[in-house]
Parts: sequence; C-alpha cells; structure tokens
Amino acid sequence: MWGFDPENTPLCGDVRRGVLFQGGGMKTALLIDGGYLRAAAKATAKGYDIVFIEKFAHKCLDKSEYLFRVLYYDAPEYNGSAQKPVSGKWTKFTANDQWLTNLAKLERFAVRRGTIGFRGWKPKNIPIAGGQALKDSDFSPVFEQKGVDMRVGLDIAALSDGRSVERIVLVSGDTDMIPAMKHARKAGVEVVLIQLPPPMRVPHDGLLAHADLVRTVPLP
Repeated sequence: MWGFDPENTPLCGDVRRGVLFQGGGMKTALLIDGGYLRAAAKATAKGYDIVFIEKFAHKCLDKSEYLFRVLYYDAPEYNGSAQKPVSGKWTKFTANDQWLTNLAKLERFAVRRGTIGFRGWKPKNIPIAGGQALKDSDFSPVFEQKGVDMRVGLDIAALSDGRSVERIVLVSGDTDMIPAMKHARKAGVEVVLIQLPPPMRVPHDGLLAHADLVRTVPLP
C-alpha cells in the first residue's frame, strides 16, 4: 500500500515514499494505459498484477514531484459466449475483474474502465494448418478494447483546464493521445512521456514532439 513511514519506508530507486506526499514539489498526476504496460510486461515475461503496477507507478515519479493521483486505464477481460470457428460448438469466456477493484483501493489510485468486445477468430499460423483439416485449436479469439483512449483524453483535459496539477506523466504509446497532450501544454501543464525499455519500441515521433520531457523507466 501507499501508506508510509517517511523515515523508514523506501521507494523504488533513491526516493522515499514520503517525498511524494509532502507539500513541496510539482503537483503531478500519473496516467497509465494498462494495455500498453501489460504488453511491455508480457514482452519481458513478467507477471502482471497490482503489485507490479504499484511498483511501476513509483518508478515513474521523481523527487521533484508531489503525487496528486495515479489514474489507471484498462478494460476488464471478456465475459460471454461465442461459437467456435470450425465445430460451431459454443465456448464460454470467463474472467474475474476483482483485481481492478483491488487496484482502485490503493491510496491515490483511481481506475477508469473501458469496455471489451468479442470480434471473432483469427488463425494462429499462416498458411492455415498446412493444407490439413482445420480444427478449433488452429484459431485464437480476437477481442477489441474500447473507450480507454477517450477516458485518458477527457481526464487530461479536465486536469489541465482545472489546473488541478502542474505536470502530467503519461504512460502510453498511442498516438491518439497527441491532441490531449497538445491541449495540456496549451493550458500551461507540463507533459512527461514515459519511455519503456526494449523490446518496446521508441515512442512515435508525434508523441515525442508534444512532450516536454521524456523519461525512461525500467520495469520492476
């Protein structure tokens, strides 16, 4: 949890937790695109849970910043039924989104939920089955996440227009964030873009162009 003993509780890196909650420093909001961070964790074979997310959040901030809030954006996994692509049999997808509820209970965390829908099946390999008879196992489900980008953009606008913070630290690789980043800077709010380590790609030029600072942060 984010509760702390300012003398004895270490933060990841060289900053103690107490620094983030004391009155000095730039008032900062940290916005995390969960899908982007999850892809980075998967690419480096790391487990993804609320402990990982909290540790990563700590690493994104430096001693010049006072943490106002961490806003985490994600969509719960799909719950529903669909017909398998070859046999036509029905299969059920089940998921538990309790972890998002638990994440929202952490101090200074807020969770913004998008939606997710089933969009069909795609072949796992091409050419499909090498000319052999197709099986359901030759395909994997396709899910589409919606509403996350919009929520990030709306929050950036609200934080900037209300001057709730002086700095926004953004964890996203999505170029849809560019209009919101431009809006924040026009409102006088600094934008810091987080660059994740390889194998994640360097952020798009458009994202880099509309960030005041770029900060490389290792995964926990």
